[in-house]
Amino acid sequence: MGSEVPPAVTIHVTGFKKFHGVPENPTETIVSNLKEYVKKKGLPKGLTIGSCNILETAGQGALHTLYKTLQSSISDKDSESSNSGGVIWIHFGVNSGATKFAIEHQAVNEATFRCPDEMGWKPQKVPIIPADGGISHKRETSLPVEEIAKALASKGYEVMTSDDAGRFVCNYIYYHSLRFSEQNKTKSLFVHVPLFLTIDEETQMKFAASLLEVLASLN
Repeated sequence: MGSEVPPAVTIHVTGFKKFHGVPENPTETIVSNLKEYVKKKGLPKGLTIGSCNILETAGQGALHTLYKTLQSSISDKDSESSNSGGVIWIHFGVNSGATKFAIEHQAVNEATFRCPDEMGWKPQKVPIIPADGGISHKRETSLPVEEIAKALASKGYEVMTSDDAGRFVCNYIYYHSLRFSEQNKTKSLFVHVPLFLTIDEETQMKFAASLLEVLASLN
């Protein structure tokens, strides 16, 4: 038999395109370049990078694409052997006022957009999933947010945990993803990053690669 190799965790990643007030979204750059960047650095043990997708910065209008993207990871999982270490979704979003990276603990069932999304939708106090009940209903990630933040801080990154992903598109996507994860036995995490003006591109790429490493080590 010999020593058995633990099953690899597959991590799928999303970022966002531009939106009102943010003509260049750093998450589009991070996610577009992540596979290549990590390949050069060497992939951490026990990790497979799945899809890397850039989403439209929109709520309702972009749901079809989001679910198609999420669903593809389930189809892949089913078609692979049972020796799978599970699937994790990381969603990167920008917080233009932030000075640190933020690991988001939860999403709230409320869409209150401060400005229209990229498809012109501007909901106010609307439940994201009406079947879940009122707008105060929360969904939490099953990943150990504090542990992840601590591991990243020990690598020298300015990082914090957060219980408030806002009420705009980031929270909207995270809520749907958490619900999907619960139903399909995957895991989901949302991470807010600052603008490249605040933390430069190279540091943010390193951070994203380190996050993958930390998640792989939890397996």
